[in-house]
Amino acid sequence: MWSVMEKSAAVAKAIASIDTARVVELVRQVCRIPSVLGDEKAFAEYLFGVMKDSGFTDVHLQDVLPDRPNAVGELDFGAGPRVVFTGHLDTKPVSIGWTEAEPFSGDLIDGHVYGHGIMDMKAALVCQLVAAEAVRSSGVPVSGRLGFAGVSDHMGDQLGSIRYFDSYSADLCVLGELSDNEIYLGHRGRYYFDITAQGLSAHTCHKPLAVNANMLAAKAIIELDASRLTPELEPWVRDLFGEETYMAPGRVYGGLPPGGPSMIPDECVIRLDCRPQPGVSVETVRAELDRCLDNVARVDPRFRARIELADVKSGYVADPETTVVQTMVEAVREVRGTEPPLKAAGWLGDTASFGDKIPTVIFGPGGEPVYCPNERLSVDDIVEATQVYTAFATLALLS
Repeated sequence: MWSVMEKSAAVAKAIASIDTARVVELVRQVCRIPSVLGDEKAFAEYLFGVMKDSGFTDVHLQDVLPDRPNAVGELDFGAGPRVVFTGHLDTKPVSIGWTEAEPFSGDLIDGHVYGHGIMDMKAALVCQLVAAEAVRSSGVPVSGRLGFAGVSDHMGDQLGSIRYFDSYSADLCVLGELSDNEIYLGHRGRYYFDITAQGLSAHTCHKPLAVNANMLAAKAIIELDASRLTPELEPWVRDLFGEETYMAPGRVYGGLPPGGPSMIPDECVIRLDCRPQPGVSVETVRAELDRCLDNVARVDPRFRARIELADVKSGYVADPETTVVQTMVEAVREVRGTEPPLKAAGWLGDTASFGDKIPTVIFGPGGEPVYCPNERLSVDDIVEATQVYTAFATLALLS
């Protein structure tokens, strides 16, 4: 067994082995590679090349979708636990209004690297790779395997993460989602319901004969937006995520397209976006949805609707006492010298698809707001994230 002082010395030695110039330069390089959802291949190929040149083993582009692979590799330190660093390759589309730099410039200005998607989550992927290199070059006696997976399709159906963790196991995992370099135990889930308000069509000149589905949907939208669902939760989960399950009518599809014939629409579809805390079931949210629509029908008896559950992504939360969380707490403590708080996110992470089978903690540089013009990340945050990843891997793999 390692004493506290011995572990601290091992972590310090590994952190001292970080090539800070390399991590900053690689972050700048990846910021120059567009990887909007559906176009992840070039970024995957770049990370593949970095791992290959660095001497990682089992380096390959793992097939996920046509021309949208994962970038996978690992460092083998012998028998022991398998630790995985992971994060997504894809980003949202570029926002307009950039003035201080170009979206794919990777410019370094006043101690900040600029780039679209740098916070979500190009920088974290580089920090993870350089941290793995630091553990290897430090000579600290670790044992086990340190895997890396840059995954595609996070913004889609999370097929990259599903594919990777169907093929590889892990004893501990760090997801590099943006957390402002704080420890996140988890995130909310996402349920999509498609609500089709059903009216009666007629030519506009026969309006008295019609029931306008758009108008029925409008009444439902107002009622749904007013919902304040506060399900029963364990106190510590409520403290992390808040008491309300958010429900918002996010998209509306109704009527005929511009330039078409004049008809009063008989259908209008509302995509209801629900963000439940971990542990809140689909049935609980559906009951609240039914309550809202029943209220609409009482006010307007013409209201009828067809409801379809379109997508389910579960929330995730790690028990604070698990090894993966406690190892991350110790890693942050080693880097900062203070006790870190434990937090949670409102966004959806890939742990929605693999967290139920892989013990995972979330930690990464960057925070809200994200995907805004002039997106940037400080060099200090990039270096600190690399230090924490290095400390985590060292502590997890100490012989």
